[in-house]
Amino acid sequence: MGVCGGSPSLSCLLAHDAAGFACNLDELQERNELRSIRSATGIKWSSERGPSPISMSERPSDSSSPVYDRTLLLHGSKRNEMLTLAEIEQYGLDSFGDADYVSIYGMPPREWYRHGIRLLVRTAVECTRDALGDRIGLDVASVAARMPSNQLVAIDPFAGSCNTLFWILRHLPNSKGIAFESDIQVFELTHRNLAALDERIELVHGDYVRLLEERRLPEDRGIVAFVAPPWGTALDEVHGLDLRQTTPPISEVIEQITGQFLEHKILFAMQVYDRVVAASLSQVQTQLDCTELHIYDINEKGSNHGILLGTKGWALR
Repeated sequence: MGVCGGSPSLSCLLAHDAAGFACNLDELQERNELRSIRSATGIKWSSERGPSPISMSERPSDSSSPVYDRTLLLHGSKRNEMLTLAEIEQYGLDSFGDADYVSIYGMPPREWYRHGIRLLVRTAVECTRDALGDRIGLDVASVAARMPSNQLVAIDPFAGSCNTLFWILRHLPNSKGIAFESDIQVFELTHRNLAALDERIELVHGDYVRLLEERRLPEDRGIVAFVAPPWGTALDEVHGLDLRQTTPPISEVIEQITGQFLEHKILFAMQVYDRVVAASLSQVQTQLDCTELHIYDINEKGSNHGILLGTKGWALR
């Protein structure tokens, strides 16, 4: 096993199976390397493979098994763990009645897991799944086609899994993608995942505010900025999503990106929920020249995601 600076780093451990990612979780268990990964990276792996997922209807009424929902995974002790395939599918079943709910990079969980793709719990919960990413990409491309710029750069300040940017670039095939991720564990895993997919996304580790200040783009480049900072407690199941309570607030991100690219035409694409606190939505809309709100009927009514598209420096024609 590769070692950097005397002890295995996440990069070294992950690079161990980088050539095709043939080393899966089963093989790691057989070589008793899970303990090494835990101690070297600080990432906790949920206990081995775990049981096969069961639907809510199959779960005994007196079962003590936890319900794999947003509260357990995002705000509980599992937040910084890496889930097994069975747990990823259990989250899909418990929360959405679909074991394939966390489909990313154009693959259902069983397939992307077999390809060596791995996600932290918080990334799995907050990532944009394929069904939503595809719809977002289509709508972004539809509006971007009206931008007075022939060449586009798509920016994601809060990369996470990069799955939304993955789909945006699928629908903007001649565009460049730049993503920023400040969390080193998420960055390492996503960087590895993108390498496995041979994606044309430049993923940079660090705070997007500082790193964007170092970026100089030709003035004829149009910018598509996907803005989806962590929601955390900004999403309330009763009142909806408060765009002022995301981390950082959406309005702050708009201000920072606009200030950095004053001479550019910008299309903002902000992920929202089907219930948004009205005052927070109005605050964001006043910062932009034109806006369009799209809510997607993918989940049950009341639990759907959407996108708020807004222009800066140009008007929709």
